[in-house]
Amino acid sequence: MPKSPAPAPKIAEAPSEKPVVAILTIEDDVQLFRGNRSNFVDLIHTGKQMGILTYVVTVKNLKLHAARVLGYTFRQEDDTWVRNWFPRPSIIYNRIPQREDERMPRVKKKLSAISRNPGVRLFNRRFFNKWSLFQWLNESKSTRAYIPETRKLTASFILADLLKKYPLLYLKPVRGKAGVGIMTVTVQPEKPLPYRLQIQEEKGSRTYRSGSMRGLWNRVVKQSAVLGEPYIAQQGITLATVNSRPFDLRALVQKNGAGQWEITGIGARVAGDSSITTHVPRGGYIDDPEKLLNSIFGKERTARVLGKVRNSTITLAKQIERSAHSRLCEMSMDLGVDADGHVWFFEANSKPMKFDEPHIRSKSLERIFQYSVYLHRQQLESKGGIAT
Repeated sequence: MPKSPAPAPKIAEAPSEKPVVAILTIEDDVQLFRGNRSNFVDLIHTGKQMGILTYVVTVKNLKLHAARVLGYTFRQEDDTWVRNWFPRPSIIYNRIPQREDERMPRVKKKLSAISRNPGVRLFNRRFFNKWSLFQWLNESKSTRAYIPETRKLTASFILADLLKKYPLLYLKPVRGKAGVGIMTVTVQPEKPLPYRLQIQEEKGSRTYRSGSMRGLWNRVVKQSAVLGEPYIAQQGITLATVNSRPFDLRALVQKNGAGQWEITGIGARVAGDSSITTHVPRGGYIDDPEKLLNSIFGKERTARVLGKVRNSTITLAKQIERSAHSRLCEMSMDLGVDADGHVWFFEANSKPMKFDEPHIRSKSLERIFQYSVYLHRQQLESKGGIAT
């Protein structure tokens, strides 16, 4: 790590019609800053290809009223992160990696200050909360049909009521990540211990059986205490399956260069053996959504189902942004298709992970900067400047 920043680099001269994009993260005493470094490298490289100055900046180093700020860029020749001075950004892309980081008072204060600064455009200000998402989507007739019944899990009678209506329930931490802590509940009346609870862990899953609702509830409470998170209870959807394995769809929706929501790509994730979720690290695998749906619905019906998926994704994204009351550039969504071809919404992430599909990945990087240019031009026009 360099002891002091180098003199202001030549790259500091950015053309006025192009934005200066800062990738915002949190500082780290050991490794300079936190976050997905390979993603940051890809972003800096794509920005350079598109003629847009891009760098990483920490919450601590981002001085909103200074002409230049201390940031980081990647030097490919020797595979090193270099600290340097850069022009103050006009666009800030929030990639603070952890919810707990984002909840720190000084971080919240800085994000609030960015939002109030007229010279800067911030997008994807915060992580989503699962309960808030379902409340937002329940507010609109256009999105209500896509969401499974979802309730805050605050008492045992809520769990009992839902189990009377649905043979399968999902219990999810409201601020969960990568499927950790998700539980499923089923009732098998013919068994001596009819209540079956499966808990997703970092590696694999554990199963518990109980003879009573009280026993089941005590185990659920114990698990929620381990995570220290409130839970939601959700109607379980029987997804379409391939080789007896359920799969869901992972859609990436982003703003384009005209500031409109557009599908960047859709992938499929097939569940691993005995896994609650379709996450690849838990034994799931990536596949082509059209191929999977074709095997179930046939070519003609698959085209209609995929059309519904695309349309619903855009509708859902618009409603989420309206209700969030903050500027969004992108989100990934977990969607399901049941045996009847109905589309279901399960989750949205305001800080999507990298998509493994190369065509989706390359397009997703370009979209970040196309939308940044759009925002920058809007800003110039509002100041009376002329954008070319």
